[in-house]
Amino acid sequence: MKTWVNGRLLTDPGAAVLTATDHGVTVGDGVFESIKVVDGRPFALTRHLDRLMTSGAGIGLTGIDIDAVRAGIDATLAAEHLPLGRLRLTVTGGPGPLGSGRGDGAYSVLVSAVPMSPLPAATDVVSVPWTRNEHSAVAGLKTTSYAENVVALAYAVERGASEAVFANTAGHLCEGTGSNVFYAVDGELRTPTLASGCLAGVTRALVLEWVGAREVDEPLAVAERADEVFLVSTTRDVQSVRRWGERDLGEPGPLTQRAAAVWKEREAGDIDP
Repeated sequence: MKTWVNGRLLTDPGAAVLTATDHGVTVGDGVFESIKVVDGRPFALTRHLDRLMTSGAGIGLTGIDIDAVRAGIDATLAAEHLPLGRLRLTVTGGPGPLGSGRGDGAYSVLVSAVPMSPLPAATDVVSVPWTRNEHSAVAGLKTTSYAENVVALAYAVERGASEAVFANTAGHLCEGTGSNVFYAVDGELRTPTLASGCLAGVTRALVLEWVGAREVDEPLAVAERADEVFLVSTTRDVQSVRRWGERDLGEPGPLTQRAAAVWKEREAGDIDP
């Protein structure tokens, strides 16, 4: 792993680089982005940086130095060529009190890059007994407060799945721990609206632009009974769901196959769509 922290490329990625009072460590006060690296270049970088700024503003981390973030990306990717990899950008509130109040120091900016292997074309998911709060102050923002996702994903892994799917407080389909969900009913491709509380995923937005789908909020049970289901995310691209809980969906259906084919073609044609 190659890591850049606050202007310095580390020779030892395990070195201590944050203070014990960093607000990202003590209370999870931070935002982040995960970006796919293709042939040494970050995919959809402009969209990811725009969302980083939006998430930062949403939790009060305004004025993120985007030039510093870009410098970190360049330095990290120059350190080792990655044919396929994952870039992680993290901005925290920096040193602060041991409580919810922020300090007045500089933010901490971290960039890491690791190799990545392609994920399987299909996977299994489960619904979890907890809900996303679509009315939360951080709904739809990509923050580092991920304990809820850690618990939910562990629940899924214990049941042989690679992703956990949340409903929101209204009982509507929301999202996975790190993915957006698309599903097909009677030949129509659907996905939750952003009002559901789901993340405004970069891959989600591109699939909507390139493939098309109806954005609609409806009960989780509708998606659980869908004819086809697929997940989208930076690391998954378009990944078919073959089993949801105890229900076997079989081989990828025609809408899933088309979405995967269009994604592969369009991604290859533009590194920063």
